[in-house]
Amino acid sequence: MDNKMNLRTMYDVQQLLKKYGTYVHLGKRIWDIELMSIELRNIYNNEMIDKPTFIKAQLVLKSEHRKEEKKEEESSK
Repeated sequence: MDNKMNLRTMYDVQQLLKKYGTYVHLGKRIWDIELMSIELRNIYNNEMIDKPTFIKAQLVLKSEHRKEEKKEEESSK
């Protein structure tokens, strides 16, 4: 279904979530990523997206989460 979507960036994942009425903005990027991951899982569990789309989106979010953790770690030094 959504396999045609290019999911390479966090923006792409945000656009996917918006298709299902989910808008995330908590004010801190790492929190946004974590909530987006939860919402994405809910959408997948309700069979609104297929498995390949879910996996691609989760990989993007995990990558972005690692980047944010690294930034926070470097800024606390």
